[in-house]
Amino acid sequence: MQPVDLVALAIAVLYVAVWLVRIAGHELPLARLIEFCFFLSLGYFIFRFFGWARSRLLWSLRNRLIVAYIFIAVVPVVMLLAMAAITAEIVYSQLGGYLLVQDIESRVEKVAEAADSVASGAGAQPAGNQAPVNVRQAVPAALQAHLVTLESAVPGLEVDLRSDGRYVALAGKNTTRFQGIVQSEGQLWLLSESRHDATTVVARAPVTPTQLDAVAPYLGPVQLVLTHPATNSDEQGSVLSVAGEQYGTGRRISTGSSRALQAPSSWMDFRINGFSKLDAVLATPNGLVPSPIFASFSARRSQLDKRLFASLGDLSSSYIEVLLAVGLVFLILEIAALITGVVLTRTITRSVADMYSATQYVKAGDFSHRVRVERADQLGSLAESFNAMAGSVNTLIEEQKKRQRLENEISIAHEVQTQLFPRILPKVEGVELDASCRAARGVSGDYYDFIQISPTRLGIALADISGKGISAALLMASVQAALRSQLLQGCGDEIHTGEIVGRINQHLFLATAEDRFATFFFAVYDAATRKLHYTNAGHLPPFFICGDKVEKLEAGGTVIGVFDSIEFEEGVVEMQQGSLLVAFSDGLVEPENVYGEEFGSKRLCDVAVRSKNAAVHAVVENLLGAPEQWAGTAEQADDMTVVVLRVKRAAASERA
Repeated sequence: MQPVDLVALAIAVLYVAVWLVRIAGHELPLARLIEFCFFLSLGYFIFRFFGWARSRLLWSLRNRLIVAYIFIAVVPVVMLLAMAAITAEIVYSQLGGYLLVQDIESRVEKVAEAADSVASGAGAQPAGNQAPVNVRQAVPAALQAHLVTLESAVPGLEVDLRSDGRYVALAGKNTTRFQGIVQSEGQLWLLSESRHDATTVVARAPVTPTQLDAVAPYLGPVQLVLTHPATNSDEQGSVLSVAGEQYGTGRRISTGSSRALQAPSSWMDFRINGFSKLDAVLATPNGLVPSPIFASFSARRSQLDKRLFASLGDLSSSYIEVLLAVGLVFLILEIAALITGVVLTRTITRSVADMYSATQYVKAGDFSHRVRVERADQLGSLAESFNAMAGSVNTLIEEQKKRQRLENEISIAHEVQTQLFPRILPKVEGVELDASCRAARGVSGDYYDFIQISPTRLGIALADISGKGISAALLMASVQAALRSQLLQGCGDEIHTGEIVGRINQHLFLATAEDRFATFFFAVYDAATRKLHYTNAGHLPPFFICGDKVEKLEAGGTVIGVFDSIEFEEGVVEMQQGSLLVAFSDGLVEPENVYGEEFGSKRLCDVAVRSKNAAVHAVVENLLGAPEQWAGTAEQADDMTVVVLRVKRAAASERA
């Protein structure tokens, strides 16, 4: 048991103690904190339990396949059914809300029709006449019958021949009619105001439970909730937020008790609960303000289906029956698939169990055990492959041992070669040095060296041996030994780089085969004269950067190790303060990008120029990093070596 488990268990014990003391009528100190920690511990134990159960349950391949089948086949089906149920709920609730709103709006249209008819049929009314006007007498006889029809369709319809036109003003400047739902004097009205010439008529009908009973009779109980702009006096629970506006709820208008939800016609005839919003205005002493009406209702699916499939008539039930039949077939296919999956699972797991038993023999060192091949399928081929693998395991183990010995030898060679590179950079007054070599394999065929000849003279060498691996590393060690023996035995005051390179060439020619050679750059820098004497034997020309001037050091000759006696030229450059020498191997210019384009010496020169004022270590890192970034991969195709030398700038006091 882990320490965290012990802590969680101790907290659980403390919680039990708190619970027992609380039953006794007392309260322990820090009881709330202990309760909080207990719930944290409970969550931790649940997490650990699921981890333990998962590891035990899913260890068996059979259980894994069953769980996989559940997630692949069963869970999607359940999710599809759930999505279908949710979609049906949304569609039916929206359909019911749409039908309810449409029925109410049709009644508003009838009220508007009454207002338009009276406004166009009645004569102009005197402005100062406040006496009641008989609407039936104010309109032609042909219109009176139409009003009777509208009154029967909209109970409680009232028409007033005199109106102040405030509703028409709300509808807009170029509009002569307003129609909608209005809350006025605590009552909800279906109202329309119409202006014709000099006559403005308002028609309205109150929304009462009796009238609401006649709205959308195929629905169950309906309730309308009146609202008003929220005020500080409204209770918090009665305030609704709609589109960023706050509304307080008020009076409710419901259908009568005689209007109940229809009984279900089948077990699939579920209940639908819907909600909708109707645009309305509220008449206040200060004018008219928008204040919506919220409608809620309930309905049966079968009643909504009749409205949805009204154009199909009696055929609507046939569509539902076909859908149920398809669902039943789908269920039968799902059960058949489950049975097939279980049978296949047993077949697979039996073969896997045989394979697992065979691996235990191999684990114990018995490579003679073989798996029985009972069927000519992929599992049988797997068993045959296992038998073939078991027969070749001994050979593979021997090859692995040989490879391990070779890797150990390469590791030792790498350590030895690392000792050959300068571990401590020489100290020459006025000079900054740095270098780095990154091998493409365990050992490198590149060679660089700094050899301090005298307090003011420094030898600099950079070579690239042909080939890679251990053979190139051995040849690199030979070149290093020959160069150091030439320089450290005493060369006097005069050192000719061409002669030194010629001797190294003769040594390499006599000590190696004809197909082995090396490119070699050797230079001697004298701090007293600030002159760099160099010889380039077939190596990529180093960059000599002085201010804005870039010069390639090419004087020398061909590669070393191919011909016996060759004379090499010696070049000389004067290194002013701040000048920079950058020598490098071909591993920095040959990396290719995804289009097969080489990085090239020009791009490398641009990197060196941009970094010329940075510290020498930063210059080295920039030069090594730029080709890797160009190639887009950290894998090297060749060894990468760079050597940087800079002549320091004199301090201000020294210049003075």
